[in-house]
Amino acid sequence: MNETVVTLVGNAATGVEFRETATGGMARFRFAVTARRWDREQQFWTDGHTSFYTVWAWRTLASNLAGSVAVGEPLVVHGRLKVREEERDGQRRTFVDIEALAVGHDLTRGTAAFRRVVRGDPTLTAGPDGRGGPAAEEGEGKSDRFRGSVERREPVVRSAKRAEGERRAQGERGARRGQRGPTVRQEQIPELASAP
Repeated sequence: MNETVVTLVGNAATGVEFRETATGGMARFRFAVTARRWDREQQFWTDGHTSFYTVWAWRTLASNLAGSVAVGEPLVVHGRLKVREEERDGQRRTFVDIEALAVGHDLTRGTAAFRRVVRGDPTLTAGPDGRGGPAAEEGEGKSDRFRGSVERREPVVRSAKRAEGERRAQGERGARRGQRGPTVRQEQIPELASAP
């Protein structure tokens, strides 16, 4: 079967709505994509038409979205394009959805700190109240209603000593196998070092 796979660059227009289903987590949010054009006469960039898409995600991607994306953040969405038409109140309406395969922050407009989610450690994608994502306790959050937006958690920041110890251990493991250690020295970013 032929599918249309697209990559879109834009902003999260709504918060991520997350819910648990029988087959795993499901999340959705609205995504705004605005074309920008260079106006030669006035010598500056102008905004074109804004297109809105509903982005759907399932299972692990859904729970990671719930803990990582907030309204207004610049994102890159890669997924399958789905166009559907429905008739509501006598009017025919067209809906454009993206079934996400991958979603990430647009690093041309800011920085991000990646956190690998360890299976079985649901606290990494949970909201501040311990809910949202896969952090819902047994029997909690199993309803079919959307719970609304999940707030972002602050990134986990490693201490400089721990990071140095990990680099040293990695270099020693490589030396034991006859390999050279890391060739690029990693510096700690000052803004992240002071984060709570």
